[in-house]
Amino acid sequence: MTRQKNNYDKVARQYDWLSKLVFYRSLENAQLSLLKFIPAGSRVLIAGGGTGWILERISQLHHNGLFITYVEISGTMILLSQKRNIKENSVEFVHLPIEDFTPEQDYDVIITPFLFDNFIPERAQPIFWQLHDALKKGGLWLFADFYYDKEKSRWWQRLLLKTMYTFFRLFCNIEADSLFDMSSCFEQGKYTVIHKRFYYFGFIQSIAYSKPA
Repeated sequence: MTRQKNNYDKVARQYDWLSKLVFYRSLENAQLSLLKFIPAGSRVLIAGGGTGWILERISQLHHNGLFITYVEISGTMILLSQKRNIKENSVEFVHLPIEDFTPEQDYDVIITPFLFDNFIPERAQPIFWQLHDALKKGGLWLFADFYYDKEKSRWWQRLLLKTMYTFFRLFCNIEADSLFDMSSCFEQGKYTVIHKRFYYFGFIQSIAYSKPA
């Protein structure tokens, strides 16, 4: 039986603990810094939300009125996410790879937390345009992921990145073995950067993009 690519089932229950062991709270903080941009009453698509802790933090800012679609390939991650306190918001859990998800509506906000680092460029680009088409004009794309510049980044970042890919390819069948610079896609889509911040000595980036109106 062929193993499903980019599926974190095997490490789902340990994922948050592992991420804090290596990055302390940098992965979490990179995502938290973006949540303030979510308007009240929004339709939100979260692609690859992991264990769902982000749902609780969003619900602390918006106790009600949000309509969230939560797409996640890992069944175990979905089960963990369904136990979260979402207050009076509405969340639809979709157990699918994001590339197989067909939106039935347009969204005000799309959140992709550490999603694209899983994909090779040939697959990352079509997924970007698939999500681009699902985002309303003038909508917000909240993007958090790892960042590596071959000319400027530090040697230990290259080593850490290689170690991460080796680990997750072994346990989660990650298809990628290097980072693809997604900024080129956002440039092609003519997105505007309204917020940008780096964490963990520049190894993690947090960006809020606005789609052209």
